[in-house]
Amino acid sequence: MTKKVRPLVWLAGIVMTVVALGPAVDAVQQSLDQKVRAFLDRHGYSWRDMNVSSEDGRILYDLVVEHGYKRALEIGTSTGHSGTWIAWALSKTGGNLITLEIDEGRYREALANFKEAGLAGFIDARLGDAHEIVRTLSGPFDFVFCDADKEGYKDYLVAVLPKLEVGGCFAAHNVSSRMRRRGWGAGDFLGYVENLSFMETTFAEGSWTGMSLSFKRAEK
Repeated sequence: MTKKVRPLVWLAGIVMTVVALGPAVDAVQQSLDQKVRAFLDRHGYSWRDMNVSSEDGRILYDLVVEHGYKRALEIGTSTGHSGTWIAWALSKTGGNLITLEIDEGRYREALANFKEAGLAGFIDARLGDAHEIVRTLSGPFDFVFCDADKEGYKDYLVAVLPKLEVGGCFAAHNVSSRMRRRGWGAGDFLGYVENLSFMETTFAEGSWTGMSLSFKRAEK
C-alpha cells in the first residue's frame, strides 16, 4: 500500500509546485512585457537601415502567438526590430529565434538592442552569409521570416523547405501580389512558391510594404 501511495504523493507535490509557481511566472512575463514595450516606445521612430515597420512587427508577433510557433528562423536581422517582435512573441509560446545577419555593424547593433529589450535569452544571433548558414541548420522550424537580399528569396525557400514543419509559415517581406508579373528578385520567388502544391500563399493585411505568408501543408 505504501509503495503505491508514494508516486501519487510525489505527483501531487509537482502539481502543487506548478500551481504555486503560476503567479511568479505571470509576474516575470508581465515584467518582460513592460520592458519590451518601453524599449519599442523609446525606439519607435529610430528604426531605419532596412528594418520593418511597427505594423509589420505586430503582424509577425501575431502570427507567432496565434499559431503557437516555437522554433523560428529569421533571415536578415538588420538592427533587430523584426527580431524583437518575433522574440517577444516567442517568450509567450516558450520558443526561441535564430537570426542571421551578414553585416557586422548591423549585427552588433542588433545584439545591443536585444539586450536592452530584455530578449537576448530568447535569441541566437549569428553573423555570416545566410546563403551558407541556412544550409547548415538542422531545424526543424515552424516559422521563418525572410527579409534579406530579394534575389535570394527563392534560394532561401528551397534551402529551408525540407526543414519547415507542416503547418509552419515562410513569411517574406516586401512581397506583394503585384510582383506576379515580374520575373526577377522577389517576383521570381513568388512565382515559385505559388506553384508549389503543398504551400498555401496569401498576403498579410495591413502591411503597406507587402508581406507574403506561405503555409506548408501535408504533401499528397
